Amino acid sequence: MKYDRTFNFSAGPAMMPEPVLEEIKEELLNYRGSGMSVMEMSHRSKVFQQIRDEAEADLRKLMGIPDNYKVLFVQGGGTLQFAMVPMNLLKNGVACYVETGNWSKKAIAEAKKYGDVKVVASSKDENFSYIPDCSDLDIPDNADYVYICENETINGTTFSVDKLPNTKGHVLVSDQSSMFLSRPCDVSKYGLIWAGVQKNVGPAGMSVVIVREDLIRDDLDPKTPIYMKYKTHADADSLYNTPNCWAIYCCGKVFKYLLNLGGLEVMEKMNQEKAKILYDYLDSSKLFKGSVRAEDRSLMNVPFVTGDADKDAAVVAATKEAGFDNLKGHKSVGGLRASIYNAMPKEGVEALVKFLKEYEEKNA
Repeated sequence: MKYDRTFNFSAGPAMMPEPVLEEIKEELLNYRGSGMSVMEMSHRSKVFQQIRDEAEADLRKLMGIPDNYKVLFVQGGGTLQFAMVPMNLLKNGVACYVETGNWSKKAIAEAKKYGDVKVVASSKDENFSYIPDCSDLDIPDNADYVYICENETINGTTFSVDKLPNTKGHVLVSDQSSMFLSRPCDVSKYGLIWAGVQKNVGPAGMSVVIVREDLIRDDLDPKTPIYMKYKTHADADSLYNTPNCWAIYCCGKVFKYLLNLGGLEVMEKMNQEKAKILYDYLDSSKLFKGSVRAEDRSLMNVPFVTGDADKDAAVVAATKEAGFDNLKGHKSVGGLRASIYNAMPKEGVEALVKFLKEYEEKNA
């Protein structure tokens, strides 16, 4: 199959499934006979209500979300959720965080504004290149929750299902932004899951929050902005104010696409196959080296280096010239990074590996 779109390896905003984009294109000017675009219609209309309701229902089916969890569509991304989580969940004023990279570090810094944050495990000692052992964490009895970034977008590590923290009965909170819907998820293991949708699901500007009903409180600090209360969104079905209608619509399309594909088990298998192609090459390469321990490698974000900053920059420049996009590593870590989310076709990974092999042969 000829592929005439750019292989965009961006960490986010990122690629969306091409069939979804084709559907959106067809409905852009006139959504299902409504005479208007979704971008134009009232969020209070029956037409949009159906869009929102279908999106939630499909996500519930896709993830097997239990009935005692609310699904919220909240404007903003990670930076907002870093604050909303402690503002809403801190009751005793104590929270435990696992430090695995840049995004968990940002979450920790924000949470410290609202309570006593205990870093109960960290991989800082090896530049966040692995997931620390979380089987026997020192969690205070009065801790309100244990927080993880389940997939570190910049550092390229991920918690495998068997490495999720033993919270010793405390609430587990997870930032799943860059691995959301990439594999099956037992939602009942978590008290709260949130994900910025711009990495693996839809356009920027919204987060999905899946929160257990008993954690939705009304006895927050009176100064808490009304928009920053999960209860505000839960009570109004995410329609308290004008939501990000376009993002909800696009994400709903992706949820249906994944269901039609066969669900998250199928998606996980496809992601494993794609990642193996790239990791197998990196493991055999004499020029490039992966930055993460093999057992903790992300299927979504693959950082790698040559070991020389000037060589890294030269490779990035060559990838751009070859028509690939966004392979430069994050400024905080350097090197290169290929984000190969759900929507990245296998052909894209194969094309990248072919290019890297040829580059290596010419520059050996």
